[in-house]
Amino acid sequence: MSLRLVEIRIPESKAKDIKTLIEEKAVMEVWQQRLPGQQLFRLLLYANQAESVIDELLAQFADDSQFQLILLPVEACIPRPPLPETAKQSLADDEDTAAKPRIFREEIYGRVTDDLQFSENQMLMIVLSTAIAAIGILRGNQAVIIGAMVLAPLLKPNMALAVATSLGDVRLAWRTLKEGLTGIFVTLTFSCLVGLLVPVSPNLPEIASRIYVSPADLLLAFASGIAGAVSLTIGERRAIVGVMVSVALLPPVVVLGLLVGAGHWSAAVGTLLLVSVNIICLNLAAVLTLLVQDVRPRQWWAGVRAKQMTNLALAFWLVLLAAIVSIIFAFRSKIGVA
Repeated sequence: MSLRLVEIRIPESKAKDIKTLIEEKAVMEVWQQRLPGQQLFRLLLYANQAESVIDELLAQFADDSQFQLILLPVEACIPRPPLPETAKQSLADDEDTAAKPRIFREEIYGRVTDDLQFSENQMLMIVLSTAIAAIGILRGNQAVIIGAMVLAPLLKPNMALAVATSLGDVRLAWRTLKEGLTGIFVTLTFSCLVGLLVPVSPNLPEIASRIYVSPADLLLAFASGIAGAVSLTIGERRAIVGVMVSVALLPPVVVLGLLVGAGHWSAAVGTLLLVSVNIICLNLAAVLTLLVQDVRPRQWWAGVRAKQMTNLALAFWLVLLAAIVSIIFAFRSKIGVA
């Protein structure tokens, strides 16, 4: 697990209280510096310890106007200090921390909200990834399709919606829905234009494989949602995780646009069902993963709202999934697909 550095400014009169709190926690190193009328503490600790320590600090000192806390990632620490015996005992006794092998909730929140605002650069990346994906699909070149999925900025909106649900943040949820739907709309519109301009056949391998929904497609989308959520909670930033999420969204949406633009309506219905199932499974898996990872607000009253929002989201996605699966079976029976 990576390290974090917590900087705390506190009134000098409360320095003793913070020392007592630190002694009870699994902190690797503590540095103290006197400032005019204040004390500055620097704590070095494991990333998965940050939430437990910071929550207690906020509970005791957040109402103080002179209190300030800054959380910093640690790229390297040489030599790496050993964990003191008292900290080891604290870590062994802290069941709440042991159940949270993840980074601090505010870090998770910050990662999904950074650059969430839809910009010209994001639109350009979506258009470029759509164009590249369309070329790869029409040529049957999987390497080109994978390249498009690397470019597509589709990971953050989907994970941000799951985080908003887990933390009960309605405002973030609406922002995320807006950004996610805008991205899908741009992809669909551009691929429709491509479908109008170039010949598109439903028999092309990369198109034919995305006309019908199979159990493997559900499993792929579900696994993608889990991978995206886990990578978010452990602080993983590798591009391959974004590809895993994009594989469930970008190619099917591009195929849908190509088929609609070319007027292949019957085939487009099947692809629309695939897109719907992928979005549902992706978000359902992400919400469930964050629930298992115990991502929740610090305040109890916010926790009640978050629990209600999570239960509502789970019920919504499950009902929607059941409805879509029923439609899929009816569609496959109608066209005679086993």
